[in-house]
Amino acid sequence: MNGRKPSILSAPHPPSRLLFDACHLGVVLRALALVEAPLALAVLFGAPGLEEGLGRFAVLTSAAMPPTLLWLLASCALKHWLDRQTATVQWGFAVLWGWACALLGLALYGWLGVEGPSLPASVWLAGSLSGIGLALLLTSLFVLRQRASQPAATVARLAELQSRIRPHFLFNTLNSAIALVRDNPPLAERMLEDLSDLFRHALKDAASISNLAKEIEIARQYLRIESIRFDERLRVTWTVDEDALQASVPPLLLQPLVENAIKHGIEPSSEGGEIHVLVRRKGARVLVRISNTVPSSRALGEAAAKAGNGIALNNVRARLRLMHDVNAEFRTAVRAGRYEVAFSLPAQPLLGRDAALAA
Repeated sequence: MNGRKPSILSAPHPPSRLLFDACHLGVVLRALALVEAPLALAVLFGAPGLEEGLGRFAVLTSAAMPPTLLWLLASCALKHWLDRQTATVQWGFAVLWGWACALLGLALYGWLGVEGPSLPASVWLAGSLSGIGLALLLTSLFVLRQRASQPAATVARLAELQSRIRPHFLFNTLNSAIALVRDNPPLAERMLEDLSDLFRHALKDAASISNLAKEIEIARQYLRIESIRFDERLRVTWTVDEDALQASVPPLLLQPLVENAIKHGIEPSSEGGEIHVLVRRKGARVLVRISNTVPSSRALGEAAAKAGNGIALNNVRARLRLMHDVNAEFRTAVRAGRYEVAFSLPAQPLLGRDAALAA
C-alpha cells in the first residue's frame, strides 16, 4: 500500500473570486426578466391604450435588450479575467460597463425616433443613472443569490445525504476482505484501497466541486468492490466520451446512482443483471445515463411506480440543481425492460472554487 500513487481525488480546487457567472443560463434569464419587468410596469401605467402600450413596450424592449445582452456578453467573455480581480474591481467593471451600455441603449432609443430626432439632456441623465442603478441592482441580486444558494442548513443536509453509503456495504466489504486475506492478499489489498478512496471522497465538503473524471473513477472503485461480492451476477459496461470528463458536478454524484442500480436491479435477482453507464458529449452539453436490468415483470412495474422517488435520486437531483440551476436536466424512465436514470448538464467546467456555486 505504501507504494501507491497519490489519488487525483485529493487535488484541491483554487477558490474563486468571481461575483457571479454571466455565462450561466439562469443568470441570463434572470437579468432579462429584471430588465423587462420595470419596462412593462412603466408602459402599463403610462400608456393611454393597449395598442399604444404594446407599441411603446416593443420600442423600449428593442432599445433595452441589446445593451443588456452586451453587458452579459462582456461579463461572460471576461469572466476568467474577472476571476483574478478583487471584488472592488469587479463591482467597478459591472457599474461602468452598465453605464456605457445604458448610453448605447439611449442612442438606440433616440435612433428609433420615439422622442424626436434628438433626446434632451434630462433623458440622457436619467438614462445614465438608470443604467448605473440597474447594473448595481443586478450585480447585488446575483451576489446575494449566490451567497444564499448554499446556506448552512442546506450544506449540512446535503453532507448528511452525501455520506449515506449503506452501512452494510462497509460490513460486507470488510468481511469479503477478511475472507480474501489468506487466499488472495493482493485482491484484499485492492479492495481496502478502493474502500479507503471511496470513503475519503464521501467525506469531502458538500459545497465543493468535482468533475466527471473523478466521479467515474469513484464509481468504478465502488463497482470493483461490489463485483467481488456478486461475481458473475454483476455485469457492467461503460461508454465514455473523453471530451466529456471535465464537466463540473457535485462530489459523490455517480456512486449513489450505481449503488441504487445494484440494490434494485442486481441484488434481488438470482441471475444478477447488467448495468450500463453512458457518458456522452453532445455539443455544449454532456449526457449521463445509467441503466440497469430489472429482475422480473413485477419488479419492472415497481420500478416504474417508484421512478424518481428514492432518496438517492432526490439527493442527486437537488445537488445538480443547486450547482447548475436551470442548466441541469434530470429524469428517470423505464425503457425496454430496463430502468434508467439520465441527466444532462453543461460540458464547460465551472471556474475552480471550493465553496461557491453558480449564481
